[in-house]
Amino acid sequence: MLDDFFIRALLGGIGIALVSGPLGCFIVWRRMAYFGETMSHAALLGISLSLMMDLMPFWGVFAVSIAIAMALYGLEKLDRLSSDTLLGILSHASLSIGLIALGFMAWLRVDVMSLLFGDILSITRGDLALIWGGGILVLGLLLFHWRSLLAATVSQDIASAEGLPTKQANLVFILLIALVIAVAMKLIGALLITSLLIIPAASARQFARSPEMMALLAAILACLSAILGLNMSMIWDSNPGPSIVLGAFMLFLLSLAIAPLVRALRPPQR
Repeated sequence: MLDDFFIRALLGGIGIALVSGPLGCFIVWRRMAYFGETMSHAALLGISLSLMMDLMPFWGVFAVSIAIAMALYGLEKLDRLSSDTLLGILSHASLSIGLIALGFMAWLRVDVMSLLFGDILSITRGDLALIWGGGILVLGLLLFHWRSLLAATVSQDIASAEGLPTKQANLVFILLIALVIAVAMKLIGALLITSLLIIPAASARQFARSPEMMALLAAILACLSAILGLNMSMIWDSNPGPSIVLGAFMLFLLSLAIAPLVRALRPPQR
């Protein structure tokens, strides 16, 4: 069965979707969409460095994502520029440096379009092992730190007063985002990774009545986005990465349309 490239693409897309949905909920709750965008743009710089040093792209992307996150943390302490300004600077600078570095490596034939928009149809069995292995690790850590992350999202001060390890949980959260971006880079590309984190979570928010329900719905909607996008790609002969994002956007529009009806039919809470 795994000899079929489309089946491998489906399994890879679903594996990433199961992780990106719940993780994306925290990005939506914390209003960190621009942070996720910065991390995904930095992924291209990670690819460039890994090619220069003859390393697996995964390690380069993961290392650069962590470095960008730590640089943002340090710059914010200077209190000279707002966080969104710093994110914009780091985002575009890392993306530009990555593209320039790729241009200098004339001895390599690099498909820039696949780096920017992904190439999910070319994933191998080894990629599937990395996706599902990394996904299990991410979900396990997310579940372990769920209470601390949720409390810190509501109020850092209250969470600290209750003795919850908020600093440790926030660091783990950054590591998880970096890990998901590193794993998902090959599937949907540097420019589209954040969309799979944000759009299903935003759709799930229309219906969820609890954080846990929103995380579950986001995972389901992300999986549906991957399945819908890949099928549209096969039918229209379009790029799979953007097609998956389009599938997520279509589900988001559908959620906006039917959410008022669902809320009207829902029995009132006591």
